Amino acid sequence: MRQEKNNYSRILMRKYFDENTLINADIESFNNFIENELQNIIDINSVLEPTIIPENVEEFKIKLGKISVGKPQITEADGSQINITPKEARLRGLSYAAPMFIEVSSFINGVERESFRTQLGKIPIMLHSKYCYLHGLSKKELIEKGEDPDDPGGYFIINGTEKVLVKIEDLVANRLLIKRNKVGTSEYEGTLFSERESYKIPHKFEKLKDSVFYLTFTRVKRIPVIILIKALGLLNDESIMRIVGLPDNSEVFLNLYKFVDIKTQEEALNFIAKKVGITQAKDVRIERTQEILDKYLLPHVGGDKEHRMEKAYNLCKYLKKFIMTEEGKWPVDDKDHYKNKRLKLSGDLLADLFSVNLKVLIGDLLYNFQRMVKRGKFPSIKVIIRDKLLTKRIFSSMATGTWVGGRTGVSQRIERLNFLHLLSYLQRVVSPLSTVGENFEARMLHATHMGRLCPTETPEGTNIGLRKNMALLASVSLNTDEKELLTKLKKFGLKQI
Repeated sequence: MRQEKNNYSRILMRKYFDENTLINADIESFNNFIENELQNIIDINSVLEPTIIPENVEEFKIKLGKISVGKPQITEADGSQINITPKEARLRGLSYAAPMFIEVSSFINGVERESFRTQLGKIPIMLHSKYCYLHGLSKKELIEKGEDPDDPGGYFIINGTEKVLVKIEDLVANRLLIKRNKVGTSEYEGTLFSERESYKIPHKFEKLKDSVFYLTFTRVKRIPVIILIKALGLLNDESIMRIVGLPDNSEVFLNLYKFVDIKTQEEALNFIAKKVGITQAKDVRIERTQEILDKYLLPHVGGDKEHRMEKAYNLCKYLKKFIMTEEGKWPVDDKDHYKNKRLKLSGDLLADLFSVNLKVLIGDLLYNFQRMVKRGKFPSIKVIIRDKLLTKRIFSSMATGTWVGGRTGVSQRIERLNFLHLLSYLQRVVSPLSTVGENFEARMLHATHMGRLCPTETPEGTNIGLRKNMALLASVSLNTDEKELLTKLKKFGLKQI
């Protein structure tokens, strides 16, 4: 009987490793970056409008269209382009990267002037991903190509050196986390990182000695939450009370009573404008304040005027959570609980890098165009796109490990002392917290690490508990499409309030 169980276990384990690798999550993340994230980043920056255009032209626009990625190639000394394998890249000290092509068109007064497909730059390709020549090959075929048949992939080759992108552990975005302060003006403090596309805006909730609840975001400092709710269009005090869901709470009554004189949306917007320091004419002042609320207040909810009421509902729910936590009815949030953490995998890190450097390329393109227009020329867009600029900046970050946001050590060289040492590099997780500070709680082993992080593999010294490793059989799920999730929930009977 025991022998049969052992046989079944071996069969299941062999079947698991035939269909999966230990670094599936990283490969899926990279595939998602190439297939979806690249195009999403292009769509966000799709329309470019130079500020300086020829005198006889009323409107000039440059539009970026569909982006595609080829297979890894190199350009030889004679100018010919040939395919390159990982083995050749290692031996010749080259980068295993593929060209990116993009459709570009320009329009004069709404009429298309030119349309073409050009190379945008090169992007490093992860080994064993869909865009790698090793993808889907059998062990025999891998040996024929000079590769280790048991090598899991999940890393890059930059200038002949094998580089891995270290996973970064960060606090979850779009969720209000409340903590208790030992010192400060507010006993309790709520923080929320609202993240949408290229925006990541910190929001801070607090209650001061006047018993008023305040919200701070970007350059908007300490605006009463009730004023923000009214500025978003939710004006009726009874409705605010009902949506907050604390009918007998004196603190909500007190906050509503303090601002009972604010009866219209315009008055609430004027109040915010004065606090922010917008001193233009009335119409301009209100319009600018509305733009700030649409763009920078809870951008994850939406960035258009039709999302204002949803933002007001969210603020009401955040207010309820803050009050319930303050009164001890709900516990404070544990930042070290893994439900409040997210991992940035290779695809997410490359998306951040590409997004920032694409903006540099766009800035360079517009600068070159405007400079030539000043000289009396009207250049073709194809001439002024410097694809080597994007390639050079991406490869520099991959080679040095210096990433956007000032992070260092994101890209690390792999050392192959043995097979387990390779797996250790591929499963490494780093916390963004400073290694100089104490951060005792962040360094400690948490119960939610079980099955997710290795409880023993962490260095001694200043990095202890901040540099960790994923458990070998742990898997990471990719972000769920919210629209798809909502559609499914509505089918099950979910109703919008």
